Amino acid sequence: MKRRQFITAIGAGAATAAIAKPAIAQAMPDVKWRLTSSFPKSLDTLWGGAETIAKAVAEATDNKFQIQTFAAGEIVPGLQAADAVSNGTVEMCQTASYYYVGKDPTFVLAAAMPFGLNTRMQNSWMYQHGGTELLNDFFKKFKIHAIPAGNTGCQMGGWFRKEIRDVSDLNGLKFRIAGFAGRVLQKLGVVPQQLAGGDIYPALEKGTIDAAEWVGPFDDEKLGFQKVAPYYYYPGWWEGGTVIHAFINIDKWNQLPKHYQAILRGACDTANLSVTAKYDAVNPAALKRLVASGAQLRPFTQPVLEACLKAANEVYAETTASNADFKKIYDNMVAFRGDEYLWWQVAEYTFDTFMIRSRTRS
Repeated sequence: MKRRQFITAIGAGAATAAIAKPAIAQAMPDVKWRLTSSFPKSLDTLWGGAETIAKAVAEATDNKFQIQTFAAGEIVPGLQAADAVSNGTVEMCQTASYYYVGKDPTFVLAAAMPFGLNTRMQNSWMYQHGGTELLNDFFKKFKIHAIPAGNTGCQMGGWFRKEIRDVSDLNGLKFRIAGFAGRVLQKLGVVPQQLAGGDIYPALEKGTIDAAEWVGPFDDEKLGFQKVAPYYYYPGWWEGGTVIHAFINIDKWNQLPKHYQAILRGACDTANLSVTAKYDAVNPAALKRLVASGAQLRPFTQPVLEACLKAANEVYAETTASNADFKKIYDNMVAFRGDEYLWWQVAEYTFDTFMIRSRTRS
């Protein structure tokens, strides 16, 4: 190569580099968001999902996109997290959508509906059956874009001061349970109570309430319920799998560069996996410790479950008759549930049932 051609080529390469570097920098703008959670740091598995999202986003963008996380109460109370997103106080939150059934009962379908889907079915419905799109079409009314970001798995049925042997034992029961499940249980005479986590133990101890549901063994153990309400019932039929969502202000979401949107979706997917995985890892040991310290495990009887299912279906019929948004999503989910259980009873359920019965022999 001639000297003049060589110098020209070097100059062209330098110019290309000079152009490329600012282009890359421009493609990775500095973005700083705030996330408020509905959960305290003491619920480290749920709260950990928020930290997982923030860390994954920062690492994938070389700290260009930063999300500062705040526990419940640090910016707004936990049950006002969605409002803070809708009105633009924060860019996003981590929450369970059923906290907001007072706005519209359709919110319950995004988290956990009584006798609904289990965790894997929820993921399948949302990721592969159009569930996320259906939900986000509804959430637009509240200026929210939602991404699944965690799941507790099937929860426990709660702590009771007395045994529940028959449906009649539910009549007059003061039960710390709220939202849609509370509406269902009211049909059976239950008196739903709304209490913050820190208020449950003293209310049980004093007899102000007769029973309380929380989450599951790992989280329940921290509150010491077995000391004042020894009967630990299962399953939590109102939460066969509870989805935790990232709610994002829809204007902020639309302004976000597409590759940042993809990174944030990926971070939420990571949280969705890790939260469930941790609960599955820590609940068995916590359950053993609870039983060792006095908790008495009890299944809800078949008549109680049947009565609760009947009451739930009555509430669903009433709600679908008066709420078109609820009906659209509910009908889609129920049809999906039917097909899923057709498949599960063939392989998954048969295998799991055999293994559960055989585990002492393996």
